[in-house]
Amino acid sequence: MKRRPLIVGNWKMYKSIPETITLVNVIKAGLYKVAGVDVAVCPPFTSLKAASETLEGAKIDLGAQDMCSEVEGAFTGAISPLMLKDVRCRYVILGHSERRKIFGETNGEINRKISTALRFSFVPILCVGETLEERESKRAFEVVKEQFDTCLIGLAASDIERVVIAYEPVWAIGTGRTATPEQAEQMHSYIRRLLKEKYGEVVSERVRILYGGSVKPDNIALLMAKSNVDGALVGGASIKGESFIQIVTNALPEPLLEPVRR
Repeated sequence: MKRRPLIVGNWKMYKSIPETITLVNVIKAGLYKVAGVDVAVCPPFTSLKAASETLEGAKIDLGAQDMCSEVEGAFTGAISPLMLKDVRCRYVILGHSERRKIFGETNGEINRKISTALRFSFVPILCVGETLEERESKRAFEVVKEQFDTCLIGLAASDIERVVIAYEPVWAIGTGRTATPEQAEQMHSYIRRLLKEKYGEVVSERVRILYGGSVKPDNIALLMAKSNVDGALVGGASIKGESFIQIVTNALPEPLLEPVRR
């Protein structure tokens, strides 16, 4: 089964509001005729409203880089799902390795966030992946399975169909190192097998699995050529307009030039 590609730009802690408007306009202009692929950008929280307004009428979705599992309350510094609804977010990245490592997020917390995201009709992008130490000690599959099992616990098959999974080898994020297409396919195939064993073949064939980790215009085509790589979660290259445009167009074997009607 061929799944529709998805390319998501994670801007991390970059871009002021004026810079966001400029970058979104560049991406809109570069992709307005490209079809056959879903595209989303995830600016920092302060730029979401400006990005939402600038994306009006474009075939590009908006996403957030994180979200609180609580709807409202005394949670200083947190962002609730209702706030993300206000600015028309569709996607939300959850469990990114930087959130795990720097902010100490646990699989249990990420599970609660995913449940909340689904309750409010967001598309959660669950990030899983191993460190260099874990890969070199032959624990990569064990680590990813633990993240998969714990972050998705309690969710029904109908919930899982709405989840996107992003495999991001931590050792390849922002380092310039990239998993080879073969390494990416090996882990993506393993994740698809986990999906099949737990939720059935139909669900496993519908879930999109993205690769994240130093994705660039010159390596995306080789990654996308693998049968279980359905797109990319792009970091540094997504805050450069022309680079991100090239990644999106190179992700398709033959980019279509008819606007998608939604």
